[in-house]
Amino acid sequence: MASRLCKYKNLEFEISYEILNPKATKNIIFLHGWGSNKEIMKQAFGRYLKDFRHIYIDMPGFGKSFNDKFLTTQDYANIIKIFLDELNYKIDIVAGHSFGGKVATLLNPKCLVLLSSAGILIPKPLLIKIKIALFKALKFLHLKKIRDLFISDDAKGMNQGMYETFKYVVNEEFEENFKKVTSKALLFWGKNDTATPLWSGKKINSLIKNSSFFSFEGDHYFFLKHSKAISEEIEKNCK
Repeated sequence: MASRLCKYKNLEFEISYEILNPKATKNIIFLHGWGSNKEIMKQAFGRYLKDFRHIYIDMPGFGKSFNDKFLTTQDYANIIKIFLDELNYKIDIVAGHSFGGKVATLLNPKCLVLLSSAGILIPKPLLIKIKIALFKALKFLHLKKIRDLFISDDAKGMNQGMYETFKYVVNEEFEENFKKVTSKALLFWGKNDTATPLWSGKKINSLIKNSSFFSFEGDHYFFLKHSKAISEEIEKNCK
């Protein structure tokens, strides 16, 4: 495990990362989802894809990469690109889970691997809409305890910069970005995923021209149980 200082927009980001199979010549970059870190991606894929150099990254604000600034998805992609350029690593394959899938898409790799990617806006249940309305009504009180009563579990405990980032990325329309993908794309989804439902994966599949869609039993973290089969598809299709 290592870390590297990355400068972006007059800010400095200490990026924590780990590399497996360093002598391999083809790179696969793994980007975790929101609230997660590089360790879960390594847990899934570290045993496989032996012919590839694995690059596991904690994106800013997650794992061991600190961040307290507001960042857009494009900012994340720019930071990761600068980081990889400084290490002189080509962007051959990028595998992104959930929020990491959006960042992976913007990196425009030769082969894009999406694991239950975010990016399609999911209609909010009525209860969530009511909670949002109540929060906005009480927002003038500026009480953190009130904020914590209403925000998503994914946002609790965050500093203000990451909280603002969270609010931005969950409401971000991303369909046009998927339409712009011209490289080969492999889409893998959990049939029982409720965070990014199966139908949203099929929609992304329809938006990316050169894409293949695979579904597996499981939820949003289905890839932990099906990483071997996913790895075999990557080896077959991302040569």
